[in-house]
Amino acid sequence: MKRNIFIITLILLVSACNESFLDLSSKTEIAASSLYKSEKDIQLVLNGIYKKLQSNSIYGGSYSGGGVCSIVEYDSFSDNTWNWYTAVGPGNFTNGSIDASNNFFKNTWGENYKGIVRCNDAISNLELMPENTITEEKKDEYLGQIFFLRGLFYFHLAVYFEDVPLITESQSLEDPYPSKSEQSLVMEQVISDLTFASNQLPVSYPDNLYGYATKGAAMGILARVHLFNHNWIDAADYAGKVIDLGVYNLNFPFNDQFSPDGEFSGDVVFSVRFEDMPGFNVGELFSRTEQNKADPTHQPLKNLVDDFYCTDGLPIVSSPLYDTENPRQNRDPRLQTTFYFNGDIFNLDLPNFKVNTDTGFGVKKFARNKVSDKGTNIWEPGGQDYYVLRYADVLLMRAEALVELNRDANEVYSLINQVRARVGMPAIEDVEGEGLLQGDLRSIVRHERRVELALEGLRFFDIKRWGIVEEAYSRANVDAVNIPSMPLLVFQGRKSEVFPIHQSELDANPNLIQNDVWK
Repeated sequence: MKRNIFIITLILLVSACNESFLDLSSKTEIAASSLYKSEKDIQLVLNGIYKKLQSNSIYGGSYSGGGVCSIVEYDSFSDNTWNWYTAVGPGNFTNGSIDASNNFFKNTWGENYKGIVRCNDAISNLELMPENTITEEKKDEYLGQIFFLRGLFYFHLAVYFEDVPLITESQSLEDPYPSKSEQSLVMEQVISDLTFASNQLPVSYPDNLYGYATKGAAMGILARVHLFNHNWIDAADYAGKVIDLGVYNLNFPFNDQFSPDGEFSGDVVFSVRFEDMPGFNVGELFSRTEQNKADPTHQPLKNLVDDFYCTDGLPIVSSPLYDTENPRQNRDPRLQTTFYFNGDIFNLDLPNFKVNTDTGFGVKKFARNKVSDKGTNIWEPGGQDYYVLRYADVLLMRAEALVELNRDANEVYSLINQVRARVGMPAIEDVEGEGLLQGDLRSIVRHERRVELALEGLRFFDIKRWGIVEEAYSRANVDAVNIPSMPLLVFQGRKSEVFPIHQSELDANPNLIQNDVWK
């Protein structure tokens, strides 16, 4: 039975912060006196920090709009999906009609900082606990968990907001107005936190604690951080260390990976866990859909669907296997796990309703298609875990770093081939040949990332660090021409790559300055 380590009510210590992280409350100090008396207290505090990852503005998913959009849905900031319901955020961002007053920025900023506040409070209090309350070994392990989480929260902010306040201690009323730190300094803190975590965390936990961050999770996110910062040697090194642990694999079928059946597979390095609890809003909305129509909020675009090769490993424009009358035939098997096509049945309990979206495609990856075994309907909050980091991603990160270093081509082949082999796609050398140049290998690994990780929220992260956001917008606009209801994407330079600080935060903190491109 799945044990949700996050849905435990947290005592007021770590929940006493308002919508603005700058709005301090003395409740924090009052509650601190009633906690940190035993290891059980630390467990409650830690669960409360993990619970912030379940936020609908971080990994929980969203549906109702109101400026709430999770990282799961960030493919809509790119050429992968179109945000049909623009009130969620990405649609207005990409069409150039958004400004710093949009609640999407407020919620995203606020939820990550609430997590950071909880981490800082926990670190300062945990370090003061005497050894007769908790051993130094257990203290270090808990600190590893907390530093991992703080590093992850700050990584979100550094990637999408860039220059942000760097707060590493519990705030006091004497210092309520922190100024921004440069992105590079925030990234240094992220690397420091995750490095500490990787040294303290175990390789695995007992089954009843599955979901807590492990050594592999910390090193895998470190690889992602270094990849974003173009630190190719470190990215390759940390991805290699995850591989060398020998605890992850791609043995579980891809077509079942994005369902509850795949939550414990060797592909999952770190996930945000959710419990299926009918009648309770546990925060998991990314796998939900409508009862009588497929989820229209984030609709896959044709350019993404067309990027899935045929089973001979060739693009559809050059493969003799491609059939325009039956575009799903002889295609990369990941295609039919990732997308619904118009006319497909998406609700097995109501087969009369079929997919009918503006783009012609629906989100299938992670989507529920029937009432759960516990009785949760497909439109209700569910219990699907979200995979923050998969082993396939680790393999591709190491492959990309090696490509950028222009070395170990044979290993690059091997890494990518492992991902392809899982779904029965041919090896690189059997299609593209051996002895490929760096530019060719770069195109191959970028293509593989796109089709393997499609609809998992990483596309915007990828195109931003590759410097191809404008190119992606152009690809999406080719599709938009044929979709009457879809406005054109408007590339605005750096303004299309970085989020502004919400106006309410600027109003609350006189030392906070708006990002230059949004002034």
